[in-house]
Amino acid sequence: MTGPEQRPTLPERAGDTTAESPWPVRLLSMKIAEYVEKMSVLWVEGQVVQLTRRPGSRTAYLTLRDPDVDMSLSVAISTNALDAMPVPVAQGARVVLQAKPVFWTQRGSLMLDARQIRPVGVGELLARVEHLKRTLASEGLFDPDRKKPLPFLPRTVGLVCGRASAAEKDVVENARRRWPTVRFEVREVAVQGPQAVQEVMAALAELDAVAGVDVIVIARGGGSVEDLLPFSNEALLRAVAAARTPVVSAIGHDVDTPLLDHVADWRASTPTDAGKRVVPDAQEERHGIRQSRERARRALAGHVASERRHLVALRSRPVVANPAAMIDARRAELDALTARSQRRVLASVHRATDHIGHLRAQVRTLSPLSTLERGYAVVQHRDGRVVMDQDDVAPDELLRVRVARGDFATRVVGLPAGQPAEAG
Repeated sequence: MTGPEQRPTLPERAGDTTAESPWPVRLLSMKIAEYVEKMSVLWVEGQVVQLTRRPGSRTAYLTLRDPDVDMSLSVAISTNALDAMPVPVAQGARVVLQAKPVFWTQRGSLMLDARQIRPVGVGELLARVEHLKRTLASEGLFDPDRKKPLPFLPRTVGLVCGRASAAEKDVVENARRRWPTVRFEVREVAVQGPQAVQEVMAALAELDAVAGVDVIVIARGGGSVEDLLPFSNEALLRAVAAARTPVVSAIGHDVDTPLLDHVADWRASTPTDAGKRVVPDAQEERHGIRQSRERARRALAGHVASERRHLVALRSRPVVANPAAMIDARRAELDALTARSQRRVLASVHRATDHIGHLRAQVRTLSPLSTLERGYAVVQHRDGRVVMDQDDVAPDELLRVRVARGDFATRVVGLPAGQPAEAG
């Protein structure tokens, strides 16, 4: 007989496994358990979202959830450790656990084996909130410059609130009391406890995507510091800062100041105050319209009265009372100017006439005609040349003689030299 069938040797490391040489499930579970077993005992913080205690059992089970993200771990803890708590553990409580990670190979699940449990004090929670406040302020999330103004009259108001809460009633009733036709898109969510952050963020994102929603109100009533912690959650605050729609924070009472009040675009002291802020007061607006109309009427009446007084003043002027008066004055002025012009022209003509007569007398005195009138004559050759010397004439030459009143012809008679010629 042959010996027992030998099984193939399994790889020692996960990186050495192949499709032909894989690890069985039990080996992988054992390897994970060995790796987890090497982890040290540690302290972990979270929020209790589920607690189960069976009667007679010495072990209790709870779920520890991260308050900022949707991640959780199962925890097993002795009932003696739970009973040692100063106050009973309730769902939503923030705690710290001393635990050892354990991997259950049969179920393939990881859980924490808790040794101690302690509540997170209010002072520590407030210190963490204050640290987050300084961090977000340094990033500029609280700056007034980044805050969006609220619309004067929103088409639709988005409202994130608790289920059947008084905060919803306060916001809706006060808003409709001021503006009866205002419309609301309401999203009812958990406003405290382990699911609050995720549900509020989901409702905010949904309303922010609705085109008709012009403003979003996040509202809840007052409560303890632990109850209001979701509204100081970093993930929620960053989601509010990134929203395109203006967000109004209406959390608790005036003394409650979660970090949402600093990140939101406007802080309402109470949900009632938010209802009054998101819409205008119809009565005040009507009163304002009436006042504006009255001011416009008085201004228009005053302007008309002023223009009427100005018109009366214009009509009372002489030039308007008797339009022909100005024409008559201009006509008289024109007549006077015309007469003066005529006188000046006539005087100028008379002076010119006298001057012409004087010049005529001078010309007459100096002209050759006056010499002729004294008995002299001008003798000219036929070509018009004036006879200046007797030697210039020839016997029998026909000459022209000009006297004071007319002229005549004469012929030269030859005479002895030195004798004057006689006129023929």
